[in-house]
Amino acid sequence: MPSYKAPLREYRFLLHEAFNMSQYSELPGFRDAPLDVVDAILDEAAKLAEEVLQPLNQVGDREGCKLANGVVTTPSGFKEAYKTLVEGGWPALVADPAFGGQGLPNALGVLFNEMVSSSNMAFGMYPGLSHGAYSALLHHGTDEQRAMYLPKLVTGEWTGTMNLTEPHCGTDLGLLRTRAVPNGDGSFAITGTKIFISAGEHDLADNILHLVLARTEGAPAGIKGISLFIVPKFLVKEDGSLGERNGVSCGALELKMGIHGNATCVLNYDGAKGWLVGEENKGMRAMFTMMNEARLGVGLQGLSQSEAAYQNALAYAKDRLQGRSLTGPKEADKPADPLLVHPDVRRMLLNAKAFNEGARALLVWTALHGDLSHASDDAKAREFGDDMMALLTPVVKGYLTDRGFANAVEAQQVYGGHGYIEENGLSQFVRDARIAMIYEGANGVQALDLVGRKLAQNGGRGVFGFFKLIDDFVAANTNAKTESFMNALVAARKDLEAATLWFMENALQNPDNAGAGSFDYLQLFGVTSIAFMWAMMAKTAAEKLASGNGDKGFYEAKLKTARYYFERVVPETATHLTRIRVGAAPLMDFSADEF
Repeated sequence: MPSYKAPLREYRFLLHEAFNMSQYSELPGFRDAPLDVVDAILDEAAKLAEEVLQPLNQVGDREGCKLANGVVTTPSGFKEAYKTLVEGGWPALVADPAFGGQGLPNALGVLFNEMVSSSNMAFGMYPGLSHGAYSALLHHGTDEQRAMYLPKLVTGEWTGTMNLTEPHCGTDLGLLRTRAVPNGDGSFAITGTKIFISAGEHDLADNILHLVLARTEGAPAGIKGISLFIVPKFLVKEDGSLGERNGVSCGALELKMGIHGNATCVLNYDGAKGWLVGEENKGMRAMFTMMNEARLGVGLQGLSQSEAAYQNALAYAKDRLQGRSLTGPKEADKPADPLLVHPDVRRMLLNAKAFNEGARALLVWTALHGDLSHASDDAKAREFGDDMMALLTPVVKGYLTDRGFANAVEAQQVYGGHGYIEENGLSQFVRDARIAMIYEGANGVQALDLVGRKLAQNGGRGVFGFFKLIDDFVAANTNAKTESFMNALVAARKDLEAATLWFMENALQNPDNAGAGSFDYLQLFGVTSIAFMWAMMAKTAAEKLASGNGDKGFYEAKLKTARYYFERVVPETATHLTRIRVGAAPLMDFSADEF
């Protein structure tokens, strides 16, 4: 049976040591998050994840959701677990206090969400999507919409969804056909079919608020004619109570490779009553608020499945006796040595360990800058926070899900044949991780977004600001104990800058050059970003060791993992740069008949 243990020591290292969150204690949100409060929250969240959610992970995978007479039933135990989540106030953790939230930093919320997703990814999607709907309404809804809907989303009494995809229309949303016709009373009649709608229908909450992209009559063609509407499952009366059932129904549940515990629905809208969110024909602007948040959450899912798979593979490698060490028996009193003595098993485990710790740091660091973009009293800090959130969103979504899936596969490989047996749970981690590379914008689209939009945004201010941040950090922190790490970071940073400049020089004359190199660029950016995180963590660990205070074993292991990352992973940047510089010709020279 698989297990999960929240890596609380890692969380505290990031928040309290590497990133020193207490330095922002005078800023809104951070004021209510002193060290003792943060530690208490993490402890309680770990109990929820380990004791309530993780035991339901395989249950959800085996049972899946059921649809009968338009009603979706979630797996055994999910409804009770969701009630526990709501009663604990967890959906309100980072929400605005004006609507009943606790207003704590998103940097803390990221770690809570990692625990939920690592223990039960399919379950975590229900409250995760609700928070995305909350964000879209918070930033783009009217005062009346916020007052009516946000308090119930914040408590978790109601949940939310995002409705983009249609049977003929996935990434290219300009093709969507769902119609919105004015009713004459300020509402619209929404008609159309949406597919792949996560948490689209379920029995966990009293109401579901669907955020639906649709086209009004006479709207411009393409994405410039798309509007966003809020369409409740049950209409809401003026006093906030629920009224009659709206004209939206679940026509089918998708049969999927993974995330069986989450209801992925075909939703049919038959004149359902909806209300415009934001401006007409500006729906993509509002939906991107939700999508960008969702993309960071999906990147976190890549980390979560990598972490869960790693923990189980490590335990198996320590326990399973197979073969003898190449340098002689390590446990001579036993018939064989544990798998962990074998270098290639260690390679697979260390790939995951180094990624997990670095990716977690990148998520917390990015979320922290997102917090500062709103809370800081320094205009430059707010601007830089916005730049980092925009620049790193496709990197976090694309790279973390690519590597998270690969690590889940390698963890399964550690088990050998036993990894292919459902009882041990590794298959579920692999299957669940796979969707994260596809939804919320497939990773190839994330790479194109990074190269085609994010690099040029604000005249390249974001990417060159990122380079300067690395340069300043290296200049201030290179010494005898950190020099090897810093040199490797500088090499990766130079490869990333060279690739960036190559695109600026070659993509305009032939856009296919951007498309051909975009995947490698996203991977290069991911490796470099995590290298920067490892440099910061290694610096902190070295300082702690030098001071003689704290957990010596933890800091020594941190430095060894940093070394592994810099010596075994960072050299990949040179390969990615070489591929980018080749350009589009090796791909585009084939005719269709030559494939």
